[in-house]
Parts: sequence; structure tokens; C-alpha cells
Amino acid sequence: MSKKLVIVESPAKAKTISRYLGDGYEVTASKGHVRDLPESSFGVDLETLEPTYEILKGKQKVVADLKKMAKGKEILLAPDIDREGEAIAWHIAELLGISGSSRVRLVFNEITREAIRSAVASPRTIDMHKVNSQLARRVLDRIVGYKLSPLLWRSIAGGLSAGRVQSVALRFIVELEKKIAEFIPHDFYRIYLQIGNERIPLTKIDGKKFGTESITSKDKLEEILKELRSSKFVVDTVTRKKRKRNPPPPFITSTLQQAAVSGLGWSASKTMRVAQQLYEGLETPEGNVAFITYMRTDSTRVSEEAKKKTGQLIEDTFGKDYRGYGKASPKKHSKIQDAHEAIRPTYVERSPDQVKKLISGDQFKLYSMIWDRFVASQMAPSEYEVTSVSIKDHDGKYAFDFENQKMLFDGFEKLLPQPRFAKQVELELKEGEEVVPDAITSEQDTTKPPSRFSEASLVKELEKRGIGRPSTYAAIIGTLIDRKYIVKSGRELMPTLLGSVVSDFLTARFPDVIDGKFTATMESELDGVENAEKDWKNVITDFMNSFARDLDLAEKQIKNGRGSLEYRTDKPCECGGSYKLVFGRYGGYLKCSECDRRESLDMTLPLPTVNGEIQLKDKLSEFNLNATLDEKCPKCGADLMVKRGRFGEFVACSAYPKCKYTRNLRLDVPCPKCGGAIERLRSKKGKTYFKCSDCGELFWREPTKHRCDKCEGVLSIKYKRGGSKVLHCQNCRLDFPMRKEEDGN
Repeated sequence: MSKKLVIVESPAKAKTISRYLGDGYEVTASKGHVRDLPESSFGVDLETLEPTYEILKGKQKVVADLKKMAKGKEILLAPDIDREGEAIAWHIAELLGISGSSRVRLVFNEITREAIRSAVASPRTIDMHKVNSQLARRVLDRIVGYKLSPLLWRSIAGGLSAGRVQSVALRFIVELEKKIAEFIPHDFYRIYLQIGNERIPLTKIDGKKFGTESITSKDKLEEILKELRSSKFVVDTVTRKKRKRNPPPPFITSTLQQAAVSGLGWSASKTMRVAQQLYEGLETPEGNVAFITYMRTDSTRVSEEAKKKTGQLIEDTFGKDYRGYGKASPKKHSKIQDAHEAIRPTYVERSPDQVKKLISGDQFKLYSMIWDRFVASQMAPSEYEVTSVSIKDHDGKYAFDFENQKMLFDGFEKLLPQPRFAKQVELELKEGEEVVPDAITSEQDTTKPPSRFSEASLVKELEKRGIGRPSTYAAIIGTLIDRKYIVKSGRELMPTLLGSVVSDFLTARFPDVIDGKFTATMESELDGVENAEKDWKNVITDFMNSFARDLDLAEKQIKNGRGSLEYRTDKPCECGGSYKLVFGRYGGYLKCSECDRRESLDMTLPLPTVNGEIQLKDKLSEFNLNATLDEKCPKCGADLMVKRGRFGEFVACSAYPKCKYTRNLRLDVPCPKCGGAIERLRSKKGKTYFKCSDCGELFWREPTKHRCDKCEGVLSIKYKRGGSKVLHCQNCRLDFPMRKEEDGN
């Protein structure tokens, strides 16, 4: 009897699966997609919307080998369970002449003996609704890319490209940068009651919540301080409530990316690469083993078997009280597809400590994060007693509030502690008690612009708006960086001048296509194709009807010379005129409006466009580009300057090329170990780190001059979700609010 041939897409996955199938099966890999739309032509008939496919370059031998191996054998197709995997299975079936009604498709969420044997016992037909959904996305992307890219070549520079979803993500980043550039900060004042060692903040005035617009002038501040200093204060209310904190759900693709970006400092693409390794299987002494379930998912569902095993593990490890019996999954969001299980360990019995020696350092970090989050998701809530205290003046006009939390039961936080600010207000007050403050103090503060997107917060925004899908987020960000439309500065994503110009062009001429709501609606339509609710050709036809009008208008504008771009700048010319950014055959350059003098400009610098103008002087200074330091070159005595290189900013001699002295940027903070100079460095992969030039001490977070209140350890700057910052103690793992002088955001 001949062997059955199982085809998957990756050699690592093939090796793991073959371990569970035995001698009656042969497992091979297609190594990804084998067929796609042609690279050198459009590949879609716009009349019939029928695509033309060709075997991918370099895959001819793979296809020939598959055909040879398939002769006389029963074929089973086991690519991944998402749309891309279904499409790969369909293309292979087409190339091997397999009938559409044949039950050849194997579906499994994890690569374990039980899951693989169950899938082999019940193959299904290829899901053509899922295939058509992927096909529709591919055709839409081809239409948008092929039609928009030539317009960018003619208007901005050759070689540029536009994408249906990537362009919307770019627009989010560019529009946020415009808001930051337009932001005008203003001072405001905070007021505190000083009681012993505690400062209680003013939180309400006449029942209205205190905000940045509450006290904006020195006169108003003095007026309120005078009123408060002549007032008496009383504890208006003291309320005590028990509050439960539920564990977070297990990871889905987007939340895994957010956690790895924030907690490990990884990129979204690295996160998915390491997760793929853990899913497909790794070589161990007992053979290839898969450590996690499928990592491209937007479902928080957990199988009953996994719940049962994890519950028993929790009881055995922590005790019965720690086992959770509540809802495992939150209410499904309307924009979320609920196709698979959450990301979890394949064998929860394998704790991180047990697998540490079997996998690499990066794999261990991600596995630990997934294991902790999943087990915690099945644990009991933590419980707190929350005491809320409100102190008011006798007229009840001003309220000074604070809240204390006392943990009654740690629950899931025994495994997964939740970040909290370390400082608690240590005051025992009773309702009706008169309070005599030691002082009434004030503090000046300044409003801050919105925080830029990090990879984590951009993923969160795309998910919230229903744009793209979990499997595409890493590729979206990676594509924007590769195209030099955005750059990463630390963890912040900033648009380059090129990215801003491309986004301005597309937004002005294709406002409907490059629109968040429109793109989210298209995603819903494409989901409708997958759910057999929509016909894929009708979805594309409806899109083409509106897109064609914008495309026709844009082409006419460019042909008539009204499609060209031009930006004002604040850079003066020697003749007294000012430079403007214009675009020629080879891209953008600066040209004087009076004398036609020309200068080159690096379009990959992070310079935003605001109301048709580029603030070159201010922004170049902000990014320290060509900024002169108050320091002389130790070799020749010339001024030192900040320059930008392949791996970020560095210090160089202004006399270059006569003097080639360079060094890394240094912090204003001495090394806590030896007092030496700490340098800011960037690895080849773009990760920023810090190193003492004297003793070699390494820091993965930027150290500050501040010390921990509890252990006197050095506090470093930690980035949280959404881009906000706190001071973090590595020893105690406590977070503290940023000191004003450290908060550069």
C-alpha cells in the first residue's frame, strides 16, 4: 500500500508533523506560496475580474517535486488554518489536479499528536469562501498598487509604491505628527494640600474635574491659594469598597505583538517570527516539539480540555482558591473574526523553567510571556479594599481626593503582577474629621502634545478601527519602514518627509480609499465573502466604481500640471528669498523662490508637513541634526556636531573630512557603577541600548539620576502601552511617575 502524502508550507512544520503520523505517511513542504499574480504584469482582467496566476520565481522545482511525489498517492493538504493557508492549499490542489469536492484539507489549531491524528481522521473539502476572500484581498491590493504607484512616480519620485491598507496606517502616523507639530503648549498650575509627608492633589473646583485649563494664569493661582489659605478643611467622605480585578484574557495576535513590543522591546515582525518557530516545532531530545498553538488568531476562546488541564495545574501549584471559574472569553467585538483558539501553550504542563534548556533565549522569553498570560487568564480575580477619601473646604468649592488600595487576595496577580505606582497615601482619616494642612503648595506644569505611535499602540489602533487583520499588522509596519515612509526613533514611529508627502498626495486625491472608516468597511465586506454572505466579484466591482472616479480626476490633474506638489519652508536663501520643496524627475529638492538656487534635501528625515509648509530649522534642531555641541574635538580642537548615520545619531568633528573623529552620543547621567560616561548605542537590528564607556556596564533601558524610594536602586525610563513613560526600578520591579525634568515627551 502506497504512502499518503501530506503537504504543509514549512519544513519545520513538516518535521514536527511527521513525528506523529508514522510510516504510512510522507510529509513535505511547499515552502510558502507556490503561485501568485504575475510580477511583471497586472494579472487581472478588469472586465471579468478573473486573475491570471503564474508559478513564483524559484518555485518551479518545488512544484515539479510535488507533482513527482504525488503520483499514485493520496494527497492531504495541511497549510495553516488562516486565509493564506487555505489559498496555498487551493493553489497546490489546482496544480496537482485535485478535484474541488475532494476531502483533502487537514485543519488543526496545534501541532500535537492528538490534534494531528484527529485532523487526519476527518479531512474536509477546501473552503472556497475563504479562498475567495483571500483572492479578493489580493486583487484589491493589486488594483490599488498598480493604479496608484504610477501617479506617485509622475508626481513625487520613481520607485514609490502605495498599498490599500498600508497607506491608511501611514495616514494615521502622518496626521498624528501634524497634530504634534501644530500643538501649542501652555502652562497650568496644580495645587496640593501638604499633610505630613503626603501631598493631596486638588481634583475638583465647583464640582468640575480639575484639568489643564482649570488654572492657567498666575493671577488665578494666587487668588485660589489666598482663598484656600484662609479656609478650613474637613474630610467630606470616606468610602470603602471591595473591588475585583479580573485576569486579562489569553493572547491573540495583536495583544501578543503589543506585549512583546512593550515588554521585550521587539518589533511586531520579530514577535511573529519567534512565535512561528514555537508553533511549527523545534528540535528537542525527544524529537521536534511544537510549544504553542496557532499564532495568527483574533479569538480568545479556549478549548474545554485546555481549561480543565490548566485548572488542575493551578490547583496543584497555587491552591484551589486560585482556580478561576468565570468567563474565559470577553464579549466578542463586532469587528473581530472568531475563527480559532487563543494563543496558548500546547502542553500547559511544560512550565517555562522546564523548557528553558530546550529553546533559545528569544523563544524562552516569548514562551514565558505566553505561558504566564494563559495560565493567569484561567486564575481567580485579585481582590482589593479600595478606600476613597475626599477632603473639602468648608464651602465645598474645592475637593482634594485620594485613593488607597489594599490587596485582600492576590489571585492571578500571584503569577502575573499588575503594574502599579509604588507610592500610596499613608493617611488614616475619618469622615467629618477636620484637617489642618501643614502647607498649601502649588506646582507649575506644561501641557504636552499627543504621544507618537509605537508599534504596540499602532497595532492597537488598527485593531480598534477594524483595519487589517492580526496576521497583517507586522507586515504593514515592516513595509512602511522598508519603503522609508516612517522611521523608528527609540520606540516611536515617525513619518519621514517622503512618507508625509506621499500621504498628503494620496489623501488629497483619494480621500475615500485612504480613509479609516472606508477601509474598515471593506474589511467587513471581505469578511462577508469568507462567511458566504457576499460575492467577491460584487465587492470588487463596488470598490472599482468609486475608485475609478478618483483615479480619472487625479490623472487629469497631473496631465494638466495641477497635480504637482510644492511645499513652503522656513529656510532662507542668501538672496533674501526662501526655499520651497519641489519635485523633479529624480525626487524632491529645495529651490529658492527668487533666485532659483537649488539644494538637496534628504527626504528620509522625519520632517512633517503642516498646512503646506515644512519647518526645516526647528525640526532639524529638534532631531539634533548638524547641531553644534558645547564641546571641542579632542583631536583637532574644532567644534563637535551631532550627525545621523546608518545606526542613528552620533558625534563627529565639524572639520570632517580633515578630521575623522567620532564617538557615540552620551547621556548626562553618570554610570551608577563607576561614574563613567554612558553612551547611547544602537544595534544592527535597530534596538537602542546604553553602555558605560569605562566599565562596560550594559543598560537596556535609559538610566536616570533618580533612585528608587524603596531600595535606592537606579531608576530607568520604561515605555508603557500607548507610548507613555514611567520610571522603573529593575530590582523591585516598581514603577514611579516621571519626574518633570525627565519627561521629555
